[in-house]
Amino acid sequence: MISRRNIRVKVMQTLYTIHTQGMTEKPADAMRILQKHFEQTRQLFVYLIYLITEVARYAETDSRLRSSKHLPTDQDRNVNIKLTGNELVGRIVDDPLFKEAYQRDKPNLVANGELVRRLYQELAETDTYKTYIGDTLRDRKSEKDILLFILSDLMLPSESFDAHMEEIFSNWNDDGEMIIQLVAAYLAKPVSANFQELISKEKWDFAKDLLQAVLDKREMTKDLIKPKLRNWDADRIAILDMILMEMGICEFLFFETIPPKVTINEYIDLAKEYSTPQSGQFVNGLLDNIHKDLVLENKMHKVNFNPS
Repeated sequence: MISRRNIRVKVMQTLYTIHTQGMTEKPADAMRILQKHFEQTRQLFVYLIYLITEVARYAETDSRLRSSKHLPTDQDRNVNIKLTGNELVGRIVDDPLFKEAYQRDKPNLVANGELVRRLYQELAETDTYKTYIGDTLRDRKSEKDILLFILSDLMLPSESFDAHMEEIFSNWNDDGEMIIQLVAAYLAKPVSANFQELISKEKWDFAKDLLQAVLDKREMTKDLIKPKLRNWDADRIAILDMILMEMGICEFLFFETIPPKVTINEYIDLAKEYSTPQSGQFVNGLLDNIHKDLVLENKMHKVNFNPS
């Protein structure tokens, strides 16, 4: 479920943490940091699904609060709580795997009750919601569509929602777009999801091998990079630029299923997003030149990385 781009970001962040915190490059320590990054992604996925179900189930809370007013109106006494009984919400909260993730992550401890209330109140004023509760029948499409509406039309445009997610998830800006897509896909086709693990074995192996390759082959990659720096001092190059180039070279040489052009484009994009304004062009030039030299010197014989 997690993309290779996201995996590269996690590996980059792990290498950056090791460098900036002066940590030793012990494989076990590096893998623990990498696992922590993926664990944060999984927790974000669980939390966003939990928050959607909480907005839906707030219909019952709203009904109770309004009916308990000192002088409730007829409208207060007859709040439509169809959304609380949404069949898809029921399937999610009753899913044993979701229950297990809920007990493990305890998303309720960081949920913002006021945000949930405001999102529900905004929902209740929309024509989409009024049409939904006006239909006495239930069908899978409408049950799914109202939850997707909560996500796409209420949560995502909300500055309060965005601020809340940034406050409790340091990886929101890195993982948010991907997680939103995963949640939308899950709601659209709610098969049993593994809430305990978002990354397949194949992609976890790619992440581990890429991280270990950079650590093991650091001297080799630096030897390839330094001659290309011309008047640049290697120690003055942006840390992330060096990390991204080391990762790119390792992909050139040790990941035979990834075309070099794909590798170069991926690391240009990451440099533009995470490093300096000039980094995209800088990383592009260095990786392209190194790749051409490897081809000319007949050294581009990709072999899968084997940890030493």
